Amino acid sequence: MKTPLLAMVATCVAACFAGAALPAMAAPAAAVPNAAAILNADTVNGAGKSDLAVKPGVAEVLRAQILLDRARFSPGEIDGATGSNLRAAVNGYQKAHSIAGDGAGSMNAATWSALNADAAEALISYTIAAADVAGPFQTIPEDMAAKAKLPALGYVSAEEALAERFHASPALLKRLNPGKDLTRAGEQILVPNVEGTEPLPKGGKIVVDRSARTLTLFDTAGRAIAQFPASTGSEHDPLPVGDWKVTGISKNPVFYYNPKLFWDADAGEKKAKIPPGPNNPVGVAWIDLSKPHYGIHGTPVPRSIGKTQSHGCIRLTNWDVTALASSVAGGTDVLLQE
Repeated sequence: MKTPLLAMVATCVAACFAGAALPAMAAPAAAVPNAAAILNADTVNGAGKSDLAVKPGVAEVLRAQILLDRARFSPGEIDGATGSNLRAAVNGYQKAHSIAGDGAGSMNAATWSALNADAAEALISYTIAAADVAGPFQTIPEDMAAKAKLPALGYVSAEEALAERFHASPALLKRLNPGKDLTRAGEQILVPNVEGTEPLPKGGKIVVDRSARTLTLFDTAGRAIAQFPASTGSEHDPLPVGDWKVTGISKNPVFYYNPKLFWDADAGEKKAKIPPGPNNPVGVAWIDLSKPHYGIHGTPVPRSIGKTQSHGCIRLTNWDVTALASSVAGGTDVLLQE
């Protein structure tokens, strides 16, 4: 249903994302008549009809991110800007749907046509609930010993909680909602439409590709049904290439920190039991692998996924690891490859 709030697209996207467009993401005129139409047409604001003054190309990027997320080919944190995670998501989606692409993650008419089969609006209005802003919120210390003293590692702020809920960067939410108070229950805001999608079917195999920085999930028939950006080891803790299996899944896990397993641990650090929560070092889920001390898990820093290295494990955003954990079980095959 259209709402006056959707008019923010015309004003704030133009003002806040100026210069962020990527020509390679622009759809052909036949498929996308204008950038504003991509992000929900016929929007209005309190002053009447919007002039739909959206910078060409910017809205395409944001819509592509949202539709790929809805299709389970995750671009990682939705931020309205192009980057390696978005290009990897486009490549994965094209391959899974037998769409010819250039291998560089560029959109084309066939890709837009397939994604636009999802007729849902990319941006929708949302009324902030009391539970969204109830907290408790707290600053998370860097030191592991200090973390261990907290009862839980919850969100730092209501903005962070809302951003994770809608798979977005906190900066994007603020830029989509100028003048809005993201800490006030009852406030109506504009958010990516990523909730309410169908859950993933049963997974048959996980393939983690170090060079592509992706995790691909296949169903029991061998069809790629999801892809997520991933951080996959480092020169100090290389990805353990080979065939492994899922041995168990823990949701909202406690993290048992052992400095002997971390090459960059500070001298004198001791073992620590880190309480659960979205800002736990392994996020909101741990998928244990048959390789000792290795797993697939979430992160307290979603913007880092696919951009930085890990301590050997496979890191996903909290929302992506939650989706994956709902699809796989003990015994699922896992291939880790270069």
